[in-house]
Amino acid sequence: MHENRELKALFTLLDDPDESVFHSVSNRIVEYGKPIIPNLEHLWEITPNEEVQERIEMLIHRLQFSDVLQDFAEWKSRPYHDLLLGTLLVAKCHYPDLHTAPVYQDIEKMRRTIWLELNNYLTPLEQIHVIGSILFKYFQFQSQENNHDQHDHFFIHKVIASKKGNGLLVGIIFQLMCELLDIPARLIPIPGQVILAIPDAHSDAISAQHQILFFADGANGQAYSHKDIEEYLLRISCIPEDRYFTPMSNLNIIELLLKETAECFNHPNQLYKKDELLQIARLLAS
Repeated sequence: MHENRELKALFTLLDDPDESVFHSVSNRIVEYGKPIIPNLEHLWEITPNEEVQERIEMLIHRLQFSDVLQDFAEWKSRPYHDLLLGTLLVAKCHYPDLHTAPVYQDIEKMRRTIWLELNNYLTPLEQIHVIGSILFKYFQFQSQENNHDQHDHFFIHKVIASKKGNGLLVGIIFQLMCELLDIPARLIPIPGQVILAIPDAHSDAISAQHQILFFADGANGQAYSHKDIEEYLLRISCIPEDRYFTPMSNLNIIELLLKETAECFNHPNQLYKKDELLQIARLLAS
């Protein structure tokens, strides 16, 4: 962005010791929006004062967060909530300069590899087996325990690159493959697990539970029966209820991913990131 007279004056005031002055100056700079970030980055490079550099870093972060917050608001307002775009927006919260094209290319490569192994004669169970086999054996994805010290296990581009991710993100990739291949499998809110439900196309049951043909573990592709899931719920002292078997919307899934990712930032100097992620989660929930 071309630096006009006002911008130059604002930049000279970034070292003002009066916090009220800096507050007013920073708010005015933020009003310029994302296009001003290169100017701030250049200013950071030529500024010897570390305190001023920290102020510039804070301003850049505010601008980047404002931008991703607007992206989430636009994503929420759309009639269809694209799951891949939602996961990419979560990643941009921590990697604002993320290039998304390579992720789309990798997802398409996985989709095509699976598609080549599918045919119209496979049963739903066989289709899910093919997807799980290719994701976890051919591409060697691994679902890790929820270790919130491993930040990159919660961001899709890092998970695709390393083939290691937390259970929810790996389950999201599993559902993405199903969506792209027109296979009706959806994540459901089973406590402590990442489970996809595959509907029974011939069921006329009213309850959500009995509309499901079988279940699949989003973390490894293993198929489960109704009895398996009911026994698990009883083991953790949960009565099998319809709410556990109702498919999650993509909006709900991304809200949950934001909350899980927020737990990666409990260190005192990272709490602002946790607050931002939870702020976006509240935006999606409202």
